[in-house]
Amino acid sequence: MLNNSTAPYRIIMGIDPGTSITGYGIIKCRGKKIQLVTHGVIRLGKQEVSHAIKLKRIYQRVSSLVQAFSPKEMALESPFHGKNIQSMLKLGRAQGVAMAAGINHGLPIFEYAPRKVKQAVTGNGSASKQQVAKMLERLLNCELDTKFLDASDGLAVAVCHFYQANALSNNKSYKNWADFIKDNPNRIKKR
Repeated sequence: MLNNSTAPYRIIMGIDPGTSITGYGIIKCRGKKIQLVTHGVIRLGKQEVSHAIKLKRIYQRVSSLVQAFSPKEMALESPFHGKNIQSMLKLGRAQGVAMAAGINHGLPIFEYAPRKVKQAVTGNGSASKQQVAKMLERLLNCELDTKFLDASDGLAVAVCHFYQANALSNNKSYKNWADFIKDNPNRIKKR
């Protein structure tokens, strides 16, 4: 849980785009602490619904989530590079309309490969959806509804972005090797 300090916080929205189900997760971050705000899915219907209607629904729902929760950043999982080109194109379109909804609301957009998301959350880029969900429960100190693992995947993208942004902000630049060694003695391999 986040404390009630006056330190600034930020809200990150994660999206796992899909053509049948799009998962989302929203977290609140303060310092190195994260808290679950909400997560869920956007159900897009079966094959009888046209692809254009599905894309419209993704755009509208993501827009309404942005308006309701006021995230400051949006992170999306990039489409998986599979063998089926048509599926990849459809996923890319789903990602594109979710991205457009965020851009329309002035959010900076970040993309992460599925393997990077799993690696950031579990330490294993080949982790299963169930393993990702279990680790998120531990990290966020909550119980997730595992009925729709797409929701926990969206949440994982937000957590991945939190970790990546913190890692980048903690990177210190050094003018020389001596300063680096002084600040990082444990990173020097002794022979």
